[in-house]
Amino acid sequence: MAAMTADLFADGPEALLPALRAPSGTAAPVLPARTLSPMRELGAYEALWCRPGSGLRAIAALLRDHPGSLPSDFVPPAEGRRCAQLALAAIRVAGIRHFGVRVQGTGEYPPRLHDAAHPVALLYFRGRWALADTPSVAIVGTRAPSAQGRRRAARLARLCVADGLTVVSGLARGIDTVAHGTALAEGGHTIAVLGTPITASYPPENRQLQRRIAAEQLLISQVPILHHAALAFPARRRFFPERNATISALSGATIIVEAGETSGTLIQARHALRQGRPLFILDSCFRRPGLTWPARFAQQGAIRVSDYGEIRQHLAARRGGSAAAQLLGSAAAPGCGICAAADSAALRAD
Repeated sequence: MAAMTADLFADGPEALLPALRAPSGTAAPVLPARTLSPMRELGAYEALWCRPGSGLRAIAALLRDHPGSLPSDFVPPAEGRRCAQLALAAIRVAGIRHFGVRVQGTGEYPPRLHDAAHPVALLYFRGRWALADTPSVAIVGTRAPSAQGRRRAARLARLCVADGLTVVSGLARGIDTVAHGTALAEGGHTIAVLGTPITASYPPENRQLQRRIAAEQLLISQVPILHHAALAFPARRRFFPERNATISALSGATIIVEAGETSGTLIQARHALRQGRPLFILDSCFRRPGLTWPARFAQQGAIRVSDYGEIRQHLAARRGGSAAAQLLGSAAAPGCGICAAADSAALRAD
């Protein structure tokens, strides 16, 4: 495995990596032939977030309005270098030695993420990036589930694993934790999309689970390290609903196990419908007194289901296949990316 060191701003061949075109047959923007330094883009991404008035929408609009551009096209090299060094220092302090980035417009950026209203410009990741291209289903719900909700989430995760599906969730308390933990216990695959930087562990009680997913599975974050650190705790909450759009876009379908009227899960439900993803809501949500959101989303196209068998049937009918594991795959071609080194999360912080 080739590895890149922290000295990635040199002009040698290890620093400048070919940015490949997005796989054919996708709607993803394609960069013209050019070279790419992952660390330079990391620094530029962090710098853009540190500017007054910046944010997910503003950065997405900047790239959309300038087709073929990269974050570094809008940031002076010295500013990008400074921000990259600061971010790298924070990564070292967090004890992270290996990580990777994916940049919008390059070959290994998931084409599915372009279905989001505001595609993220850059993703940090740890672990096995190849899992991003596997058939997947998001299992999400409340942070304070009932005992029945936990059992339902565990059963769904077991059945998804048995069907060869990767379980995607947000590593939050409650349903997310059950989904990730069950997938691991069953010997399956799971992807955690964080609402914090890769340098943080939240909630604290999931620290070990997060480390295990980073080591054995796939951990993803779109949250800028420097900007997040500069914010007061209440202001950091904005990143959780923003990552819900990424969870939905990355997944072939979303299943809501249990959620209240004000649950952040409903943000993901809206994104799923807007992105054209199947949205499944368990029948138990409809039967819970006082809840109005299930019926509201059903009127907008969500599907009411009683068990996993119904989910499989709906997916088969949607794609004309017979097994869920054949229905939710990415259109991305395997092995198409920035470089072989980045394919194994080979950026180093030491």
